[in-house]
Amino acid sequence: MSANHAIATDEAAPLLEIKGLRKRFSLSAGLLDQLRFRGGRLVRNHKYVHAINGVDLEVRRGEALCVVGESGCGKSTVARTVMGLISPSEGEIRYRGERIDGLAPRALLPYRRRMQMIFQNPYASLNPRMTISQTLQEPIRFHHPDWERRRVEEKVVEVMEAVGIAPDWGKRFGHEFSGGQRQRIAIARALAVDPEFIVADEPISALDVSIQAQVLNLMMDAQRERDLTYLFITHDLAVVEHFGTRVVVMYLGTVCEVAPTAALFATPRHPYTRALLSAIPRLSDHGIERVRLSGEVPTPVELPPGCVFHGRCPIANERCRREIPQLARHGDTLIACHAVEEGRD
Repeated sequence: MSANHAIATDEAAPLLEIKGLRKRFSLSAGLLDQLRFRGGRLVRNHKYVHAINGVDLEVRRGEALCVVGESGCGKSTVARTVMGLISPSEGEIRYRGERIDGLAPRALLPYRRRMQMIFQNPYASLNPRMTISQTLQEPIRFHHPDWERRRVEEKVVEVMEAVGIAPDWGKRFGHEFSGGQRQRIAIARALAVDPEFIVADEPISALDVSIQAQVLNLMMDAQRERDLTYLFITHDLAVVEHFGTRVVVMYLGTVCEVAPTAALFATPRHPYTRALLSAIPRLSDHGIERVRLSGEVPTPVELPPGCVFHGRCPIANERCRREIPQLARHGDTLIACHAVEEGRD
């Protein structure tokens, strides 16, 4: 497959499509760990962590699609699977209409430049042995081996200035900077190869609150100036309300609801979304219905039958306990809930 063929050009189609995505992580180190005696017979017991369970998503050009949910719901696993850092167990990932999961490293090269990632921890994402200039030059030299040294250096200065970094920082190392400064450097590294799609995996959660807004505004400015598309992973609903175009709510590896940001915060439909939004601290409780969930989040090793949320849902019935709900369209919103389908919500 040639590079020209690999990148489709249909502007009407979603930039990224995820269909039936599943990811399982084995808990058994080897065959001997899986063997057990039961009833006098030797049987094989292979356990998995079911991190993603049939996720379907579309990311539209120019939007900031925010994925939210509590810790362990599979948000970061979706991000890393999309970027090819881990391989899916099942399902398809398509970029500009072309399937990219399972491609060989060489075949992925045309996509690597267009798809970049910003990681959560700015203290671990920078190589401590490289200067900032070397860190920013590395992806440029990799994707543009024909560029002369002067052109590479000019590009580094350009992206440093774009994110508010002084060019004389280039001679220093990552440990000499604060968390917010390091995350600016990480954003500059992502922008250095002029991508069109960026996966941001909780990029501000490790930063001081006073610095979070600065980094968030920087990302929003970059989106406007460079026509970027974001897949933004976060657990901070205040960030979502400020930053997101649409919101995906996940629970235990499944998608509960997908809605435009304003619609989701104004009229959440899924019972879990309602509980999640009711937990946001507010100055006034007027007009807010508090939803208090009972029980614990099930283990992803032994998934419950039916809807994964039924054990904590206040309006679950027998159908919820035995049948897995599918995402269905209700106006501009996609919801996976039997109660919504039956009008019991």
